Amino acid sequence: MHRSQPNAAAAGTITLGDATVNRLGFGAMRITGPGVMGEPADREQAKAVLRRAVDLGVTLIDTADSYGPGVSEALIAEALYPYPAGLVIATKGGLLRPGGAWQPDGRPEHLRDALEGSLRRLRVDRIDLYQLHRVDPRVPIEASLAALVEAQTHGKIRHIGVSNVSVDELARARTVARVVSVQNRYSVSDRTSDPVVDVCARDGLGFLPWFPLAKGALANSRDARLQHIAHRHGATRAQVALAWLLRRSPAMVPIPGTSSVVHLEENIAAAGLRLSDEEYEALVS
Repeated sequence: MHRSQPNAAAAGTITLGDATVNRLGFGAMRITGPGVMGEPADREQAKAVLRRAVDLGVTLIDTADSYGPGVSEALIAEALYPYPAGLVIATKGGLLRPGGAWQPDGRPEHLRDALEGSLRRLRVDRIDLYQLHRVDPRVPIEASLAALVEAQTHGKIRHIGVSNVSVDELARARTVARVVSVQNRYSVSDRTSDPVVDVCARDGLGFLPWFPLAKGALANSRDARLQHIAHRHGATRAQVALAWLLRRSPAMVPIPGTSSVVHLEENIAAAGLRLSDEEYEALVS
């Protein structure tokens, strides 16, 4: 299984607003430098990963202005612009990186400036999916989303998403904007956002799990169940963890990230792995 490289389309599709994408995407956080700061050690290698992702059928690439900052978005444009038809570039705003930390800033004026920066770096006039990266405790989520809705009415945002939200925060966001997706931390070993996943499935929203491999821990997990299922399929543990996510909900759009073409190909191969009911349930318990 892990030697094959099926197209990402093998995972099926999901429609976010009016954009249909394959359900196995690519997260472009790790193409930056250490600590998600600065330039990667090898820019050409980073761009090769992005191009290979598209070759393998990835139609959703997720990034953020805070990755680098700005580095991930610039690399995506360098590697892929002009973008192929059907490729959705999703980015996020609302986090600053002082000293490498992650500091929320959901002020409308900051989000407007952040959006302009992303448009410039990605070389587009409109962002396909623009997501509030994190709720700022100093700013009501309604105020942050109102700024994105305003930009949407001006044609600068195609669809709006939110990230790192609770069920209540998602409901509040949806009183202001038509939200098409949620991006929260989620994996087979971290199911804190189960209630949010269920809301997304019920209401037809996409759910983009970040750290879908638990920051790589699942790839090296000694969990006997994960190892047994991987051995049975001739797959890697990471592939089983991704296949579990795809099985978990039709709303799920995993976006595993890597700076390696080899690991990218292994991740995309998970699109062709089908878990039995017994295997799926064994990993839930």
